[in-house]
Amino acid sequence: MLRFLKIVFVFILLYNNAFSQTTKHVLFLGNSYTAANNLASMVSNLASNTNDSLVYLSNTPGGYTLQAHSTNPTSLAQIQQGNWDFVVLQEQSQVPSWPISQVNTQMFPYADSLCTYIRQANPCTKPLFFMTWGRENGDSYNCPNWPPVCTYEGMDSLLNLRYRMAADSNDAYVSPVGAVWHYIRHNHTKINLYSTDGSHPSLAGSYAAACTFYTLIFQKDPSLITDNYGLDADVANNIRLSAKLIAYDSLTNWNIGKYQPIAGFNSTQVSDSVHFINSSIYADLYDWQFGDGSTSILPNPAHKYAQAGNYQVTLVANKCDESDTISHTITFYVTSIDEASSIQYSIFPNPIKNEINIHLSAVENVENIAIYSFDGKRIKDYPSQKAQNIQLSSQDLSKGIYILRFTIQGKSYDYKIVK
Repeated sequence: MLRFLKIVFVFILLYNNAFSQTTKHVLFLGNSYTAANNLASMVSNLASNTNDSLVYLSNTPGGYTLQAHSTNPTSLAQIQQGNWDFVVLQEQSQVPSWPISQVNTQMFPYADSLCTYIRQANPCTKPLFFMTWGRENGDSYNCPNWPPVCTYEGMDSLLNLRYRMAADSNDAYVSPVGAVWHYIRHNHTKINLYSTDGSHPSLAGSYAAACTFYTLIFQKDPSLITDNYGLDADVANNIRLSAKLIAYDSLTNWNIGKYQPIAGFNSTQVSDSVHFINSSIYADLYDWQFGDGSTSILPNPAHKYAQAGNYQVTLVANKCDESDTISHTITFYVTSIDEASSIQYSIFPNPIKNEINIHLSAVENVENIAIYSFDGKRIKDYPSQKAQNIQLSSQDLSKGIYILRFTIQGKSYDYKIVK
């Protein structure tokens, strides 16, 4: 019986793994570097190999720039479909390595406009820049007028930098294909990543690109891939491990997770209401729970509690299919009126400067006047006074949040003050 149960368990586990599929929709916009060896199809096949699914379209005319894509009817129509998880953006192979003055006019404005257009079609679509690689022996055509590209290292370092700049300025992601190639070139020197022109990728080069894109799109370990795609088993394995080291093990380097919602807030009590100040980033929808059963979806709500006490306030900050949650315990003080004794008072200014004013509705004996730190430590005492208007010096208080406490007719009153 036990053996039977183990077999059933293994069957269920395998069944669940077989059908726990992740599907991503990706549009590839590039040129012959993306078209070579049908990169998009290769990424799709590698995804299938690990039980995932990639639905894709591509537009890759030879020699195309981002500027050309920004006005190309096919590219714009494909973007406008709006059902993409990612839109891949690949610049012409040399442009990002040009002097920054040229990149500022011939690449970055069109990277910006494409990212804007992508988000107009679907705010949840993530632009993904395709970091390409330096040519095998540098850019001989531009070398005479721009020496930094005369070598592979010089050209490659500029490509790496400029793609990162384009991504960072657009809250976008980077597929670090060029960085993976760089690692392979230095650590697996027998792997030939280039075709005979020293520019376009060989099958191994496209396989390295596909493993990198698989990693960024699915955020999964490329060493799980078993499809060698016709390459020697050791070559394919070393490429996968290189993609794992450079891309998967350092996803944050390529902005993965950087633009996910981060929830944050603080609060201040003004009279009989608590005002919540939302400090969340990368979020556009908010769910508040005030700890007394009440809720709100406003970005910066105000809430009035029925009675004094401690309340756990929770904020869920949302963006598309991602969210982050934070909770704080706040203390609400009933300060403006005591219904039993009909004693009314006001305290001003708040925030305070060099004095605190207490205005009462009538002349009263005000006793046990003291200031406490917000964690309950008594830090300053004042003499009792019989008056309607009382002024207390606060010049020696440092900046912070305090509780002013005093007693009238045997009843204690607390008021939160800020300096």
